[in-house]
This record gives sequence, C-alpha cells and structure tokens, in this order.
Amino acid sequence: ANEALALLTVSAHEALPQEQSRSIRSTHSSRATGSGGFFIFTHPKGERRMTRRLTAATVMAGLMGTTAMAQYLDLEKDELKFGFIKLTDMAPLAIAYENGYFEDEGLFVTLEAQANWKVLLDGVIDGQLDGAHMLAGQPLAATIGYGTEAHIITPFSMDLNGNGITVSNEIWEEMKPHVPLMDDGRPQHPISAASLAPVVEDYKDQGIPFNMGMVFPVSTHNYELRYWLAAGGLEPGYYSPENISGQIGADVLLSVTPPPQMPATMEAGTIFGYAVGEPWNQQAVFKGIGVPVITDYDMWKNNPEKVFGITAEFAEENPNTTLALTKALIRAAIWLDENDNANRPEAVEILSRSEYVGADYDVIANSMTGFFEFEKGDRRPAPDFNVFFRYNATYPFYSDAIWYLTQMRRWGQIAEAKPDSWYVDMAKEVYKPEIYLAAARLLVDEGLANEADFPWDSDGFKAPTPTGDIIDGIGYDGTAPNAYIDSLPIGLKGEQTVIGNEVQG
Repeated sequence: ANEALALLTVSAHEALPQEQSRSIRSTHSSRATGSGGFFIFTHPKGERRMTRRLTAATVMAGLMGTTAMAQYLDLEKDELKFGFIKLTDMAPLAIAYENGYFEDEGLFVTLEAQANWKVLLDGVIDGQLDGAHMLAGQPLAATIGYGTEAHIITPFSMDLNGNGITVSNEIWEEMKPHVPLMDDGRPQHPISAASLAPVVEDYKDQGIPFNMGMVFPVSTHNYELRYWLAAGGLEPGYYSPENISGQIGADVLLSVTPPPQMPATMEAGTIFGYAVGEPWNQQAVFKGIGVPVITDYDMWKNNPEKVFGITAEFAEENPNTTLALTKALIRAAIWLDENDNANRPEAVEILSRSEYVGADYDVIANSMTGFFEFEKGDRRPAPDFNVFFRYNATYPFYSDAIWYLTQMRRWGQIAEAKPDSWYVDMAKEVYKPEIYLAAARLLVDEGLANEADFPWDSDGFKAPTPTGDIIDGIGYDGTAPNAYIDSLPIGLKGEQTVIGNEVQG
C-alpha cells in the first residue's frame, strides 16, 4: 500500500506526451478517441458515431490553443462504473460527468443509481462498482469490520451539511406549544429535541412506540438524529454485538428507510419523522405532509457529510486512475460553489433529471440555491446548506473520520473502549489526503485550480469546533476522541459496555 501511495505522488507530476491520446469535447461533452487519423466522438450516454476524419495534426492544433486543460495520466483503467443514491449531494458525480471532467481525464464513466446503501456498498466491495458516493461511515465501518468487512478508502469528501430532520404534520402540531417563538410569531431556530420530549412521553404513556427513520446504521443521518435527540434529553438507544437493532433502552425507536422512500413511509404512518438528505425533507414540505424542524447546519455548522469510496485494492492497482477520478471530482466541486453558487440553477436542472435525483426542479432548488423551507411559506436564507468546495469541503480530514468513529463508540457499534491512538490509526487507514493533494497539485499545475484553495500544510486535523457552532454547546476536538466521548451527557463512556438490555461499567 505504501508503495502504491508513493507511486501516486510521483505519477501526479508525470503527464503523457502530447502526441498521445487526449480528450476532446464537442458541444455535447463528447470525447474523441482514435488512431491513424480516425476519431470517434463518444457521447456521454455511450452512443458512438463517426463524425468526420481528423488528422492528428488538426487535433493537436486545436489543443495547442487551449490555455488550461487536463493532462492525461497513464491510466491503468479507463472504463469505470460509479454508484450513487438519489440525493442532491451526489452532485459532484453528475457534474463531473455532464461537464466532461471525467472525459478530460480520459475516463469513460457510467453512473448508476443504487437501490439502497447496502446494495451500493456491496457493489463496491464485490467489484461490480469501481467506486461510489458513500455515507462517510461506510468505509470506516467496513474497514474496522462492523458489518461487511473490507478495506475501503476515500480520497475525496463530497460535501458539508445537506441534511435535515423532518416530522409529520401531526407531530409538529404537538411539538409547537413547546417551541419558542420569535417576535414575528415564527418558530425560533434551531429547534431543540426538548420540544419533542413531551410528545414522546405522551406516546409512551399511551403505549405507542415512537418510530423515526434514518437511512443506514452507519449513516450521518443516524448519528445526527441521535445527536439531536440526546441533546434534547431523549435516549436514542444502543447497539450491542448481540443486538444490532440500535433500540436498546431507547425512548425513540430508529429504523432504516431508503432516502427516496422517507416521505411516503412517514405519510403512511409507519414512522413519525426522519433524518435524511435533500431533497427528501423539502419533498415533505411540497407534498404538505411534514415539517423539517432542524437542518444539520443548525445542529453543527459545516459538519462533514458524504465521501467518494473505493477499495484500497482499486487504489493500489490503479493509482493513476485514482488520481484522475479525484481530479475530475475536485473540478466538479469547484464548479458547484464558484462565484457564490452561480452555477447552482444549472446544477439543479441536471439533478432533477430522472437518471440522477429525479425530483422536481423546485423541490431541489429549495435547498440547493441558498434557502431552506421549514413550515410551508417559512423560507429562510441558508447559503451554506449545501457546500461542495469552500471551507476545504473536499479535503478528507482525519478529524472528520474520527468524529464518525466516536459516534460508533458512543452508541455501542464499537463495543469496547479504544485508545486515542486507535482512532487516529483507523482514520489514516481510510481517509487519504495524500491522494487528494496529489490530484489538487496536478490541477493547479494545469491551471484548472487555484493554489490558495487547498490546505497544503494541514496535518489532517481541523481546528476544534467552537462550542457555539454545535447545538448542545459541546465542542469537538479530533485529537482527543475519548475526552470528547466522555463529555457527552448521553452515551457510552470510558470502559462502559452494553450487556443484555443495559449499559454496564
């Protein structure tokens, strides 16, 4: 693995000679390939057609007039299939595809929506997918052996923020008497789960289980929903090696529902609310069936979200391909955030297509273009609800990985206490900033990115999160994971474990 990473760093500064094949994009973001003067333009959808004969000299003359362009690396594999779930934060994949950034790197990429997060993860592990838009907890959990065991890495973090917690209209009406109001009569945000606690207690008294949905046991949404509930004094439940329901000792029973099915599942009464990424919170508003009560930005300002995951084996066997795909994703992220989100309306149009997220343009635009709607008509500015590049969003920080691991330990998915050094070691097994920076260096050298936009001297740890940026006022320092875990009022601490139906130790 170390030899492969060394090769990545060296190969980042070695482009193929100009006379070798490079990509040419037509007005349809096509790529030209060919030999002996014959070029076939390949449409992104896979359609191949001969358009005309071009001599190599003609092609090179056109290329020489380009002031900034991607340089081909000596790719080990150029035909790739990537998976995603229908969420707006898959946007870097869609934009890298539609804007021709993959093709600029010599990559023929197919993007394929997956039914759920487990199917997606299994596809990457068994090689049906070369990589995927992943929950940040998935490569970490797989690498430490929680669930399906496999060494998965990430060279690229896909975004910050982007999630919310929504409750049904009926639950919202029961919560409202406990929610503080602003002078104009609208709810004061962020809304604490303390306003939900009396409702949960009432249901408990009636013998009605209070069910809420999240998308996967190691998802950000699971940990954010748990964080919000615990910050409001509600027990979200524990996991144990013998009981992986996550409902041990729970006041609120959390279960898995795939993101696109969240609104319908809540409308059917199976769950009373959920935590999910966009556009499925705004979909509840548009359908008139629910009210988002908090965004994850309001819970933890600029919290880490999805990652792009590949197997360690893929990275070792395909170091230049790994660099190339990372370059394309960085360019897509830059495009999504540049000029104060000026490209977001175009991005929304792309994402609204059935092959990507497939939700109405207005539903996706509600959050992607700088606003977020809570109650119908209560539309508030949220310029950083979706962040794809600024604030070093795409850099895979070790401290982000460690936060996820602390939450796994907090709720019993990691059954026994680990030393601080273990958290750091596991983060470094999965998060690969060295690959990211090698790709970024190539982009800067090619004139496709700005030197100042990357944290070249980072040690992989963000500065501690200020207490004012987190809903419970408890700061996070990734260099001290056990101290952080012990500072949280609800959850496992120290040497505690879950035995049977109770916390011991």
